[in-house]
Amino acid sequence: MKDRELTRLLQTRPEEGLEAAMLDYAPLVKAVLNRILPQNPCDREECMADVFVSLWRNAAKLEQTGTPLRPWLVVTARNRGIDCYNTLRRRAETTLDEGLAETLGELAEFDRATADAADLVGALVAAMQPPDRDIFLRKYYLLQSGKEIAAALHMSVESVNTRLSRGRDKLRRELTEKGVHTHA
Repeated sequence: MKDRELTRLLQTRPEEGLEAAMLDYAPLVKAVLNRILPQNPCDREECMADVFVSLWRNAAKLEQTGTPLRPWLVVTARNRGIDCYNTLRRRAETTLDEGLAETLGELAEFDRATADAADLVGALVAAMQPPDRDIFLRKYYLLQSGKEIAAALHMSVESVNTRLSRGRDKLRRELTEKGVHTHA
């Protein structure tokens, strides 16, 4: 079903529209949330429901602006997942590392600027050389701490942090070269 048809269905027959949206996009939304909330399936399911309710609530605006649903759902799922993650972390009395929060914020801004952002960021990360790619993936996709990464890769925490800082700088430069403005 095309995006415009789906947004109209969400407005005219919400139950059918949500069913169609979930049929088309639930695997995508779930994949995004699995990266951010790997520990608890209940949290993921609740967050996934929030994403589709948000789609329903924003259907008229999305249709009016001609916003493609796939990238909108990726960004919305990631943002909801991060919100849920932050809430869970606060409950556990720990907070997101400042570098992660900053980079996720930058990626969110990047995603709002371009529909293919998730694919481009994924490609840039995949192109990094080991161990930088492994460090970056562990930190920003698996949400591991610097200490956990250092132990897993037999490196010092300082070395991990230095490589993370250089990796973020390199990612910012590459995004800027591709015409994407980051808020560094």
